[in-house]
Amino acid sequence: MIDDQDNIVKDLVEVTFPEKEDFLKIRETLSRIGVASRKDKELFQSCHILHKRGKYYITHFKELFLLDGKPSNLDESDIARRNTIVSLLEQWNLVSVVHAHQVSEPKAPLSQIKIIPFREKNEWKLTTKYSIGSNNT
Repeated sequence: MIDDQDNIVKDLVEVTFPEKEDFLKIRETLSRIGVASRKDKELFQSCHILHKRGKYYITHFKELFLLDGKPSNLDESDIARRNTIVSLLEQWNLVSVVHAHQVSEPKAPLSQIKIIPFREKNEWKLTTKYSIGSNNT
């Protein structure tokens, strides 16, 4: 199991950011980026920021299931969405990617990702499919 976890961790996208307080800003921003059900005004968060072994990673929620040893149907479209979201965070100067080649390909078109502006946050139901730090059964 440890070997499997080490393999998963090495594929995660490691990031750095200027100030420790930026962690909360990144976490909040990620809560407003994902896949939307427009008719229900519900957004399903795609990515999370993970602090593990003294490093920070932006992960797709399906990667977190794999880290927990749970079944996951992570596919290329999930990785493409993660890569595009990480690239957006980098463009917005929220993170720097440690190994840039990890997010160069594949990429998802922005039409597949919904970004809720902060001012509209209260108009949407923001849903996570994984909660870091809780017992995910």
